[in-house]
Amino acid sequence: MPAADLLPMVEQELKFSVPWAARKAVAGQFVSLSSAPRMHLRAVYFDTPDRQLARQRAAIRLRQEGRKWVQTFKMAGADAMSRVELNHPSPGRTLDLSVYAGTPAEAVLAGLTAELGVRYETDVWRKAAAVRTRAGSVEVAYDVGTIRAQGLELPVCELEFELLSGRPQALFIVAGRWLARHGLVLDLRSKAERGDGLANAAARIAAAPLDERPQVREAEIAAFWAPRFATGIGLGRDETPDQALAAMTAECFEQIARNAAPLAAADAPPGVRLGGAEHVHQLRVGMRRLRSAWKLLDGNADLPPAGLQDGARRHFADFGRVRDQDVMGGEVLSALVDAGMPPLTWQPQGGTDAATLASSVDFQSWLLGLLAWNVGIREPAPGLPMAGGLPAAEPAVAPEPARPVRLARAVTPRLRKWHGRLVREGRHFVRLEDERRHALRKLAKRLRYGLAWSAPLYRAARVRAYRKKLAALQDILGEINDLVVARTHYASLADAHSQAWFALGWIAARLRELEVQAEAAFGVLAEVKVPWKARR
Repeated sequence: MPAADLLPMVEQELKFSVPWAARKAVAGQFVSLSSAPRMHLRAVYFDTPDRQLARQRAAIRLRQEGRKWVQTFKMAGADAMSRVELNHPSPGRTLDLSVYAGTPAEAVLAGLTAELGVRYETDVWRKAAAVRTRAGSVEVAYDVGTIRAQGLELPVCELEFELLSGRPQALFIVAGRWLARHGLVLDLRSKAERGDGLANAAARIAAAPLDERPQVREAEIAAFWAPRFATGIGLGRDETPDQALAAMTAECFEQIARNAAPLAAADAPPGVRLGGAEHVHQLRVGMRRLRSAWKLLDGNADLPPAGLQDGARRHFADFGRVRDQDVMGGEVLSALVDAGMPPLTWQPQGGTDAATLASSVDFQSWLLGLLAWNVGIREPAPGLPMAGGLPAAEPAVAPEPARPVRLARAVTPRLRKWHGRLVREGRHFVRLEDERRHALRKLAKRLRYGLAWSAPLYRAARVRAYRKKLAALQDILGEINDLVVARTHYASLADAHSQAWFALGWIAARLRELEVQAEAAFGVLAEVKVPWKARR
């Protein structure tokens, strides 16, 4: 096929896992939408042995759709819901790479240094229907099946919403309705990403000695659902605050959503947990980084609407209560036992658990609304926390846009202000009340994340030195915060359990030590050279 006939297409779609409890209802809704039969889709995915395509966030497959075969190349697009896709008919299970001459795929494939081979395959049954809205038309596809790689299998049960025509807002309108009705869970992992992970796990299990394979298999399963940690982004000095905020929000969104999906465990049978305490912690890190980015650029960039900001604050607090329980049952309890506390069965306080929070329609709608805002959708979609709407009428003369402030000029005054307040109040840490100490801890975190975002703007050596001192301070403040939470817990048990008095005495002594250490660490931070001077 001539390259001119193989036009690249930007595919825009949203993908959700369907919880077990909702699968019957989802299948039933399709019956009312379309009488078309299900289609059997079987695909094989290719890559080099060292995953050169996957490392470039690309994939190539051959898929049998009924009686025909289609060859598809995909690569990452501009945002979390976009993919660059090239399709062409194929005579069978043989790749034809010549069709990619003159296309975006050519450069990716030309750089491969090893031969392509089958890495994994998918086998799904699809039921699809088109849904029209005032903003455009969306295909809703319900996929049920399996991903396979060298004897390992992963079940698939997901809904895909793909924009057929119209504005991207249509995707969020339709997806938001289905989410509200069925309690769907946003999942950023494509079948290719999951298949690649499964193939990696299968290869490492196969390479292990026979007597070690059960342990290796268990470790690989844990690694497959591992928490998603923060990653840096390379902000440039010439970026505008709005561009920087979009990049920051996209990174935080990925960290939040990719930790929420295992916590929600929509892929697992009832009662099976895929995420744990570290997923909760990393989800909250993503939310704190996000809120820090908003505070850093407030006044110099257009922030999300009030509904999204309020949701971030509320969900952060909800997951914080779960995090406190995890710390109580882990680090603090271990320290008390090591110190000689008599046995005292720890019972978590009542409340909503992480899986329920992560899978809730409220939280998932907030995630979807955040994605919509960050890809530029300003029209509110029903059910999503996007306050406000389009103006009733456009002004007769549009105002002259203000010249954007350079990024360093936008963030430096704020970092300087946060640092000044932190060291000024921290010099008297021993005399501060718990509430004031907690506020300083939050300010220290905000400063840490603000500097992490802004690090490319300043001298690297000074940034490293400052962050080292700030991290040492944060370690102390974090332990103080955990002990204050524990103190409240054990005080509530003291009347019924005499062992709690041991805990309260040990906590009080440890807090006195840490208070002195914290005040000294604030003094050290005050003396370190700050990196605020922008790099020339």
